[in-house]
Parts: sequence; C-alpha cells; structure tokens
Amino acid sequence: MSMPCHLKRCSRPVAGKAPVGVLALQGDVSEHISAFETVIRELGQDIRVIPVRKPEEIPSLSALAIPGGESTTIMRLIDKNHMRECIRSFEGGIFATCAGMVASAREVTEETRFTPLDLADITVSRNAFGRQRESFEADLSINGFEPPFHAVFIRAPIITRAGSDVRVLAEIPRGIVAVQKDKRLILSFHPEISHDLRLHHYFLSEVLSR
Repeated sequence: MSMPCHLKRCSRPVAGKAPVGVLALQGDVSEHISAFETVIRELGQDIRVIPVRKPEEIPSLSALAIPGGESTTIMRLIDKNHMRECIRSFEGGIFATCAGMVASAREVTEETRFTPLDLADITVSRNAFGRQRESFEADLSINGFEPPFHAVFIRAPIITRAGSDVRVLAEIPRGIVAVQKDKRLILSFHPEISHDLRLHHYFLSEVLSR
C-alpha cells in the first residue's frame, strides 16, 4: 500500500547537525529563535535556527520549538497546514512553552475547539491563572537546577495530571509547570523572554542526547 501524500512529507531522516526549528505559525517566534541562537553560540556549535511553516521542513530538524501564543489559533493553523502528523511522528526534540504545552497535551480540560497533539501523557488546564493581568514572575525550583529559575508566566496553563512515564521537573501550589518525556521538554512559562537561558542549554546539550 502506498504512503498517503501528507505522510510522505514526514518521512525524511534527520541529518547530523540538523537545524533547530521554531514553529512559525503564530506566537513569540523571534524570541525563541534569538534564545536558541544565543545558546548555540555559547556552546560553540554550528547549528542554524530556522522558522518552520511547512510540514516537509520538520523531518530534517534536530528539534522543534512550539512557542507561546494563542493555543486555539496555533492548533487550527497546524491542522490547516497539514502539520499534525509530521509533528506527532517527529523523532527529534520538542521544546514546548505556554501555548505549546497546551498543544502538546493528551487532554485539555473544558476544551472542545481543538484536539491536542498528544506528545506526552499530560492533562492541561489552559489559562489556569486567568486573564493577562494575572500574569506573574516567580523564582522556580526546577529539579537539577541551582539557583532557582526566574520564570515568566503569561496567561499560563497548568498540568493537572502527568502520566507515569512523564518526569515532573517543577511544581507550584497550583500544579505542575515543567515536565520532560524523553526528548520532549514541556513548560508552562516563557524561558525565551528570560535572561536565564539554562533551560535552552539543558535542552540542547542534554535532552537531545537521549
């Protein structure tokens, strides 16, 4: 049986020193690109960081960032651009933040407008802290990080349930805010707009090596 056309675009192998991609459909794309470029320079690596808008661009990446933004819009554009299966079958790293966490979930509570990507066995409550004015910053204790990470939460989601194969990295009283599943790092906050780029370092130097 021949492979469906939209899946053929997902079938190329990942090359060595492959680029890091940032899903560039909506959200804080330039901030992610800048953060990764800074960390790559600090690590002395020769890796490009590119915006990604087409499904056929995904398989050639080493990693894909799913940025913060408006989760409903991001998911609708993923489906409109036939990117769902390419993201779900992608074997490289995933760096998902804020709305990216919502998109990555298995289940989003009280959400009927879209079906998330199911990149990790997590249940997410979107906009768990209310409106934009409820945004806040906090020094966050992250497993393996010292000193605490200064995290920026903007209309942030929260993880209310994590499966047994998901490693919880950080929690606050309201719930879980950072998890890892294999090569997938999923955060409810915005490290790309922080001066602290340790999570980007961790992702590129340790998570991708798994």
